[in-house]
Formats: sequence, C-alpha cells, structure tokens
Amino acid sequence: MKRFSKIIILIIITTLISISLWGCSNNSKRQLQLSANDLMYGITARQVDVAALSDEFIASKADFSISLFRKTLQEDENTLISATSVLLALAMTANGASGETLSQMEAVLGGGLPIIELNRYLYSFASGLFSGDRSRLDIANSIWFREDGIVVNPEFLQTNADYFGANAYSAPFDQTTVEDINAWVHYHTDGMIEEILEVISPETVMYLINAIMFDAEWARIYERRDIRSGHFTAFDNREQTVSFMRSTESLFINDDLATGFIKPYHGNHYSFVALLPNEGVCVLEYVNSLTGADFVSTIQNAQNLSVVAALPKFEFEFDLSLVDALVNMGMVDAFCDSDANLTGLGQSFGNLFISDVMHNTFISVGERGTRAGAVTSVAVDGESVSMLDRYVILNSPFVFAIIDNAVSLPIFMGTVLEV
Repeated sequence: MKRFSKIIILIIITTLISISLWGCSNNSKRQLQLSANDLMYGITARQVDVAALSDEFIASKADFSISLFRKTLQEDENTLISATSVLLALAMTANGASGETLSQMEAVLGGGLPIIELNRYLYSFASGLFSGDRSRLDIANSIWFREDGIVVNPEFLQTNADYFGANAYSAPFDQTTVEDINAWVHYHTDGMIEEILEVISPETVMYLINAIMFDAEWARIYERRDIRSGHFTAFDNREQTVSFMRSTESLFINDDLATGFIKPYHGNHYSFVALLPNEGVCVLEYVNSLTGADFVSTIQNAQNLSVVAALPKFEFEFDLSLVDALVNMGMVDAFCDSDANLTGLGQSFGNLFISDVMHNTFISVGERGTRAGAVTSVAVDGESVSMLDRYVILNSPFVFAIIDNAVSLPIFMGTVLEV
C-alpha cells in the first residue's frame, strides 16, 4: 500500500487535537432567532479566576482525546471527532452528577480531577486561546429543557454559566424545538453542520450541546503551481485520483512508527499535524499504540528539518453515537436508567440518565486553509415508568373531591378549569 493511503485518518486526530480549543465568538453573523424561552434571565456569570494549567490537566486531556479516538476509529470510513467538544458537553452534564456517577465521569473526563477543578481548568484553557479574522475559533454551549418535564436546579445553571458561558432554554420539545436546536447548531458552526436532531424522544427532558467552529488560513497559502494530480490508495486498495497540495515544511516528525510534518496556520496560533505510519504499520495498529503522553511528546520533539510534504485536498462529514465508547472507557452509571445519579440537574418524573451522546463533525482542507466544525449533544431522559407505576400530571382541567373515607362519599367535589 502506498504511503499516502494512510494519511487521512491520522491527519484527523491531530487536526482535531490541534483545533480542539475554546474561544469567544467575534463574528458578525446575523442574530440567531429562537422560539424557545431564555432561562438565563437573572443569572449572570460570576467572575472566575484564570489558573495556570497543571500538568495533570494537560495529561488527562491528551489521554481522553487519544482514548476516545481509539474507541471510535472506523475500519472502513474516514473518522473525525473533536474530543474537546465531547469533553465540554459532558463536563457541563457532570455538574449535575453525584455519587458513583460523578466519580466515573471525573475518572473518564479528567483523569480523576474533581469536577470543580476540571471546570476551572477548562475555563482557563479557553481564556488563553486566540481567535482572529484569519485564524478563527468559536465555541458555544447551550442547555435545553423540556417545558413541564423538569424543574431546573438554579445552581446547575449558574455553574455552567460561570465556567462554560452556557445559554439555557425552556422549550416544548416538539418539532419547533428540533428546528430551534438545529438552527443553533447551524449558526454556531457557520453552516458547516446542518442539524444534529431529527426527532425528540418523548422521554427526553434535556439536551446539553457544545459546538466548535474552526476556520483558519495557512501561514503560506498554496499557489496554483503547488497543486498536482496524483493517486491515493484507499483502505480497500482502490486507487483514486486526487489533488495533492505540495509544500516544503520546516518541522519534521519521526516517532519510529510514523513520520510526518507540522504545518502552521496564519499567526502561528494553531497548526496542522500529519502522521503517516511506516510501511507495514496499518493505521489501526498505529492509533492503538498511541497514548496521550506519546502524542504530546511526538509533537514537542518535532525536529527543525526541511521536509517535502504532499497533502491531499479532502472534505467530509462524520457522525456517530458515543455511548459504547464512553461506557468502554468507564463511564457506565450515567447511561443506566436505574443507577444514574444526575439529581443536580433538577427534578423530573423518574430517574434522570444520559440516553445518548451524539457527535457530528465536518472538515474541509484546501488551498487556503482548513474549516472544521463539531457538535456534541448529550440527551438526558427521565426513567421510563414500569407497568406497576403510574403518574398523573394535572396540567389541564381536572375534577377534584374531598371524601369521607368511611363510606367513600364526597364532602366536597369540584373542577379546576384554570389556576
């Protein structure tokens, strides 16, 4: 198999880790119009002190990124994840978890860091990131609640406003809510991702959503003379004719199992990293050999050597559910309708649990630079009521009575048509 046959999947992991960053939106897009009710009235984000990022946080973030990528790697299609998008959405959710559910989430998301420390480090990580006209990074967070489906814990909203700048909305969770959430996703990914929902389950009472949008020019834009046609050998040995963008880069990578290069974006705030497994080493084998520490070390030990690089132009979308991956990583109880402890989110009918974590991504790599978007949606459901359980919600006109228990006759009886 030709060397270029293995480049795309490894490009993806390094691209997303390079761009998995949190910045504030500075764009001038039109105002987003939603029909949902804003729940943030009266809630103002409190000041949070920026803390120096600890080695423990950096190591845990790298481990989470690599571990999640290994768990979601596909054998027969391009893979694209933003571990940071997933981390932010689940960290917001963890602010409503307790007991063993919280312990498992802390272990998976932050390597055992308490959630309050993880919140602080993620906030600090965000505060130091760059976003400009030619190297732009936007991150947005939102929480959506079903009307009459959950009584929201105000401290949960306050914490996620403080550390994540999350907006919160109350909505009927009907088709208008589907349209609102998809409009929010489309807006905050600059149109790269059209939607993350098709329908809303009757059991779902909450969504916690993160969106990341990255749009940056290369430090040196490819010229027409740099583009040449060539052959790319796919995973199933199909030969494809593609356009390769050729350049000479100054940072060379060699970790014994793969070689690669680092290509900076405008302003040198972000870079594109490519790793090509050596002949005889398949992509799956290479990724499965990686750890977070290995990856960070590989990047930090790049050599200042001239390297001729050829990068294929590519563009694709990817989506998948992360439930199996996260369960395999040790986050078990949060997905169990009976064992989950998410009482900090609020009160609902039945026990609250995470029913799904959907992840949608997009990437386009071309002559001028890279555009990438990611959305992670955490769906929280109320535990289904068994056949032996019943509940009644008096949310429409009803009849009432005050009876004499001895003979079961009414002393008072009436109706409530309005309150």
